[in-house]
Amino acid sequence: MSTFDPDALECLAAIVEEGGFERAAQRLSITQSAVSQRLRALEAQVGAVLVVRSRPLKATAAGQLLLKHAKMMRLLRADLERDLRELAPNATRGQRDEDRIAIAVNADSIATWVLPAITPLIRDGVAIEIIHDDQDFTHEWLRKGQVMGCVTSLGQALRGCRLEPLGAMPYVAVASPGFAAAALQGQLTPYNFHRVPFLAFNRKDDLQRDFVCQAFELARASLKQVYVPSSEGQVRAALADWGIAVVPRLLVDPLLDRGQLVNLAPSHDYRVPLYWHCWNLTSDLLDGLSLALRQAAQATLDPLSL
Repeated sequence: MSTFDPDALECLAAIVEEGGFERAAQRLSITQSAVSQRLRALEAQVGAVLVVRSRPLKATAAGQLLLKHAKMMRLLRADLERDLRELAPNATRGQRDEDRIAIAVNADSIATWVLPAITPLIRDGVAIEIIHDDQDFTHEWLRKGQVMGCVTSLGQALRGCRLEPLGAMPYVAVASPGFAAAALQGQLTPYNFHRVPFLAFNRKDDLQRDFVCQAFELARASLKQVYVPSSEGQVRAALADWGIAVVPRLLVDPLLDRGQLVNLAPSHDYRVPLYWHCWNLTSDLLDGLSLALRQAAQATLDPLSL
């Protein structure tokens, strides 16, 4: 098997992660011409095109394989740096920007339990990049090799990865008391949900529709939607009478207790199961990250139903 130039691999990763040659050159502190030369040399070695020059720029199937390899090399370097710090704690070693450990996490987990879970790792000097997406799509980032792990609702192990159950995130449908009284007579029903707007993360977000269908035993439902790409932003929008937000109970419990929001379907129990997928590699850093997420999830989320 060919040995690939680490600088060329990092160049490919920078192009894909930064979305272009100019930003990749800035990140690597080299010229744009040097970026192009390194990519061409790598493509010549592989014998295949690695990047599609489109908008947005994309890695080809071969490029995705090499991108995953580059990220595995990062993980090995990070483990080595950690071991060396233990052996020589007074030695100074600068962490490179490209040595970040990338994971994909859904926005609701970022807003509730994930950040406290990884804070000790950050304080220990681990550089982590969090990429957010809907919990039904975060596994695609892992499948393509763009991240080393993901929090997802997918309960089936991906090829070459290990799977750990985390728990179930409970959700509630909330609105301001004034909005609930004026638009819904205080409660969401099968006869009024279609009249009011629901706050969604983006056009991929089916959580609100799934909530309504499960609550009222419907095969399908058509909703009016307003898009707010932030969990905390949806809560603020609900407080401002924009509509109904289906959000993690963890995020709004204090507001419900103070009467600033009301639970529009108090008898409905809606939970989304969450799982941690990561590369099946021997790595102290990856093991530490997995342990931190697993412990935080067990302390915060509801148990998964068997």
